[in-house]
Amino acid sequence: MTFNEALLRQAIDLAGQARAAGNPPFGSLLAGPDGTVLAEDRNTSITDRDITAHPELKLARWAARELDPATAAAATMYTSCQPCPMCTGAIERSGLGRVVFALSGEQLASLKRGGFAPVPQEGPALFEEARKAIDGYYH
Repeated sequence: MTFNEALLRQAIDLAGQARAAGNPPFGSLLAGPDGTVLAEDRNTSITDRDITAHPELKLARWAARELDPATAAAATMYTSCQPCPMCTGAIERSGLGRVVFALSGEQLASLKRGGFAPVPQEGPALFEEARKAIDGYYH
């Protein structure tokens, strides 16, 4: 795997900026195939009072809104930490071509003390009723 270390270090620097501003320490940027930075962001979930204000999610939304499909597919997201499941879903839907991360989710977990309590989930239920709204949509 080849990647641009300078861009990855820039994402790590954005994480430091997020932490200095009182937010969780995560930063990300999008780069074109030539290494040009297209957009960058950092976590603002505390200062924005928005639990979804992860930089990866914000950049995926930006890419889906501002980039044509070919440009998005050629772009790489450089991020200080492996995207969480919420952000991964947004990245997949945005059409971005690749993600390069500095710290894995497993490594992050080893650095954390505590975390979020799991929320019990139940289902599936009412399959026949629920499928009516979806059946045929993804063809």
